[in-house]
Amino acid sequence: MRLTGERQTDLAAGLRISQTQISRKQSGAATWTLDDLDRLSAHYGIPVPDLVAGVDRAIQCLPARRRAPLPGAAQLTISP
Repeated sequence: MRLTGERQTDLAAGLRISQTQISRKQSGAATWTLDDLDRLSAHYGIPVPDLVAGVDRAIQCLPARRRAPLPGAAQLTISP
């Protein structure tokens, strides 16, 4: 969520569940279902096997278009 600039409410809307459910799942108080993983995969554009392989792998697979600009970072331009 940090890399995409999303909040729990954004993720909840993307997964079609409540913010409270996201909070409970992230804290470990509730489990993630297979349907949740499918929706999470679609939401972030990360294949399920890469999503569940660990945080480092999921971050590597996060498409550039889903990444939020870094605060304070200069925009890079590439000249021909």
